[in-house]
Amino acid sequence: MTLEGIIIALLIGAIAGWLAGVIVQGAGFGLLGNIVIGIIGAFVAAWLLPKLGVNIVTNNAILTSIINATIGSIVVLLALSLVRRA
Repeated sequence: MTLEGIIIALLIGAIAGWLAGVIVQGAGFGLLGNIVIGIIGAFVAAWLLPKLGVNIVTNNAILTSIINATIGSIVVLLALSLVRRA
């Protein structure tokens, strides 16, 4: 992976983690935590969405990546909030 690819992945992770933190109120982890949650969320979405038969397609690959990573990040944040409560 090139430096440009790494920077794009970090930006997508940051945006997705931030969006998930806004949607799941009170579950944000700060900038670095949101980047990590966003990147983990992208992996979760890549595994989970095809199993559910969900295929999100837009004309913009980056927008599609952000949407998928946000959905995965929401799943991760909800799971973490359940673990915190237990």
